[in-house]
Amino acid sequence: MQESNKSQSDEQELISVSGEMNEFEASKDKSTNETEPQVEITPSLEQLLKEAELRAAEHHDAWLRAKAEAENIRKRAQSDIANAHKYAIEKFSTELLAVMDSLDAALAVENATLENFKSGVELTQKQLIAVFEKFNIKVVNPEGEKFDPHQHQAMCMVESDLPPNTVTQVLQRGYMLHDRVIRPAMVAVSKAKET
Repeated sequence: MQESNKSQSDEQELISVSGEMNEFEASKDKSTNETEPQVEITPSLEQLLKEAELRAAEHHDAWLRAKAEAENIRKRAQSDIANAHKYAIEKFSTELLAVMDSLDAALAVENATLENFKSGVELTQKQLIAVFEKFNIKVVNPEGEKFDPHQHQAMCMVESDLPPNTVTQVLQRGYMLHDRVIRPAMVAVSKAKET
């Protein structure tokens, strides 16, 4: 009986020791789980593919928008250029309207004398000259100057006491816009006298 009591007490000691060991191991497992870093789960290939497709769709959409914006800018620029060509002389035309109004007023006068018409035409010419000066239109009147084929158009050659290739007479004045000839002066040019 003593032996059976002893074996029972040994078994109880073993059970209590094993219980303590289990508790120790459980607490050890908890502490190691808290200090060990969590291992990240890598995304699957399907998830990566979906993300890449989303980014590709966003980039494609952004590209389409940028392409459309560039096309709109190009069309606006073409329209602006066409309008600039079409309406380039708008200010000049507006200034000429005052000259036209003066001519209309002169023609509307009844029983006007020749002197009144002449003074009205002179005033109208002054208005026109002022418009030309405002827009840098200059008169080319080269009488007595050396013939310049870039600014003058020779209509005939005449014998003269002037040196050869000198403008002797201006048949029609020319005009320049800034530095560009818009109408050459029609002139008669001198040639050497025949002996």
